[in-house]
Amino acid sequence: MVPEVTLNIKDTSELTASELITIMQARTKVFVVEQNCAYQEVDDADFNARHVYFTNHQELIAYTRIISDGNPNYIRFGRVLVAAPYRKQHFGRQIVTETIKEIQHLYPEKGIKIGAQNYLRKFYESFGFQAVSDVYLEDDIPHIDMILSGGH
Repeated sequence: MVPEVTLNIKDTSELTASELITIMQARTKVFVVEQNCAYQEVDDADFNARHVYFTNHQELIAYTRIISDGNPNYIRFGRVLVAAPYRKQHFGRQIVTETIKEIQHLYPEKGIKIGAQNYLRKFYESFGFQAVSDVYLEDDIPHIDMILSGGH
């Protein structure tokens, strides 16, 4: 059964303490614990990030963060996750769709640049992203830079 979900889009400054902790717990669980990757998961970009996430009551289902790092041509998003109990239910596709819509609403003139885990390349290509780099290691995980052209 598919859970009833709520879409939330908030800047870091708008998050409650409880929402922020829930997000950070989920990100650490996926990107540090599940992927067995010791790195600074919570970083300076979180101070000014825009968080896009689905909840079922207070439970986090899927999440991304949007980052504007001053690049005149591109906005970035990353930390894409779906909580383990909700995987294989298309929430990854839904959260990326909502993230792209939010970026195109806020920054219609800019493209979107991501550093995708290489095994997700075809997933991102299905949204129109194109690879713009060779595969490289980031925290010992193969990644590839991808761009979705702006001006939509």
